This record gives sequence, C-alpha cells and structure tokens, in this order.
Amino acid sequence: MKGRVIKTTGSWYEVQTTEGLLKARLRGKFKQEDLKLTNPIAVGDYVELAKEKDQETAVISNILLRENYIIRKSTRKQHFSHILASNVDQAYLMVTVRNPRTSLGFIDRFLVSTESFRIPASILINKVETLSKEKDLEYKALIREIYEPLGYPVLELSALNDTNLTERFLPLLEKKTTLIAGHSGVGKSTLLNRLVPAASQVTQEVSKFSSKGVHTTTFAEMFSLGKDKGYLIDTPGIKEFGILDIGEQELSHYFVEMRAYLGQCKYNNCTHVNEPGCKVIEQLEQGYIHPYRYESYLKILDEEDSHR
Repeated sequence: MKGRVIKTTGSWYEVQTTEGLLKARLRGKFKQEDLKLTNPIAVGDYVELAKEKDQETAVISNILLRENYIIRKSTRKQHFSHILASNVDQAYLMVTVRNPRTSLGFIDRFLVSTESFRIPASILINKVETLSKEKDLEYKALIREIYEPLGYPVLELSALNDTNLTERFLPLLEKKTTLIAGHSGVGKSTLLNRLVPAASQVTQEVSKFSSKGVHTTTFAEMFSLGKDKGYLIDTPGIKEFGILDIGEQELSHYFVEMRAYLGQCKYNNCTHVNEPGCKVIEQLEQGYIHPYRYESYLKILDEEDSHR
C-alpha cells in the first residue's frame, strides 16, 4: 500500500494510509541521490509500505520520488544534511523583531533554499502586539521594505491574540501542504495550537536569560487542517540555516533581484563580487538591489568557498 509520512521520530515513522494511521519502520538502508542525510525519510514523503505479519506495525520498502524538499546542513553531523519536509506547496518563515530577533541573513538563507526548488515563500512577522519601541517598528518596516518588492508577501500577525491569524492567514493554507519554520521562540507552537487545537503542542516562554527560544518541538510533524482543507507542517526551531552545496556560479540564481541581470555581465563566469563590467554590481550601485541582500549574498558565497 501507499501512504504519506506525517511524523518522524528517529527510527519510527507515522504514515497516513487509506487503512488509517500506521506506525512504520525502514527495512535496510536507503541511498538517495548521493545525499548524506541524518534521516532518509522526511515528513511529507510518499512511501510504499506493507503491514508486518501478525503485527499492527508496517515496514517501508520504498520512498517515492519527491516533487521538492527544503533541506539544510546538519548542525550535528558534518557533511550531512537534514530535510525539513518534502512535497510542499508553499513555505512560511515565521520571524520576530525581538525576543528572539530574526536576522536578515537567516531570512535570506531560508529564501535561497526555497528558491532552489521554486517553492513559493512568504514571511510571517509574529508578536506584533509587543512592538512599541521605535527601533522595533523600524526593523519591522525594513523587513517589508526589503522583501515585499521581491515578491515575498509579508504578513503581520499575533498568534497569541489571533490578530490576522484565522481571518487572513488560515485562508492562505486552503487545500495546500504548507511548511512553517523559524527560530525557537517565534511562536510556531502557539500558532499551531490556535489553528489545530487537537495538536496540543507544548509552548514555553522565551528564556529571559538568553532571549532565545526554548525548543518545544523535537520532530517535524504534519497536521491536518480538516477534511480537504490542507496540511500544516510544523518544524523544530532552527538556530542556523546552513545552505547546502550551492556553487558560486549558481547562488545568484536564487536571489530573485539578481536573476533578472544574469547573462548581462562582461564575463560569463562572473561571481558579482569585484569583476569589471558586472551588471549586478552596477544595479547595486544604482539602488536596484538592496545592500543588505547583497551583503547576505557575499556571506553565503564566502561560506561556500570555505567549505570547498
């Protein structure tokens, strides 16, 4: 039979099938596209499986071809990668202006990952009810200023107070598989509890000592929003978003504002750093590319160079 993985817990997987929810495990080792993965199966995967004899459990025999996935470098195993989720229709990055503050560099790394698989991405600014200081409001405005002109919708909301959540955000999830990601403490679990009360996710206050989120979600999990209403994939809080092996010639393809000028530089192998006749640098100097975005590009480029 076939099914879809809705939760991974290390060696066991929960798979939704026509016969109901089954607990399943892998038989043997899976090698996939030369990727070294911390876990060969991801939430969102479609799999083939069969029930074990005289058991309520099943064995997964095959992982069906993924339409797409969002991947990052593993923070625990060097040279390994971690797939956050697969076969998604759209992705939302939940950010906060403070406690914790989401950096522009983190946002850009996430967007590079979604762009690499042409997954539509949007930004959710949560905890807007806490923002009153001028510097916080300026940072919120900066996020809008940078990303909305690039085609990334920005939605301000309060998961705690239900501002824009059920009224504006929930309809955007209709009949789609949606990934939601972000740092620990940005409010993903609070959002999930409002949209899917049955999920009963544990929420914790942000650590006052570190101003960083306390991990409350250990494994990625997919939740149904109701019959034929779509699915929401909640992921563990991410401290860092390491980009996976994107070449220096390829990286600019995933910055949408640079993509329009590719092929117009003097040199075909232009890396848009200091080459003469670079169209991207020309557009940067004329104000058509935001300096913060270009700064992110250079940092990711440097990271990729250092790993070669």
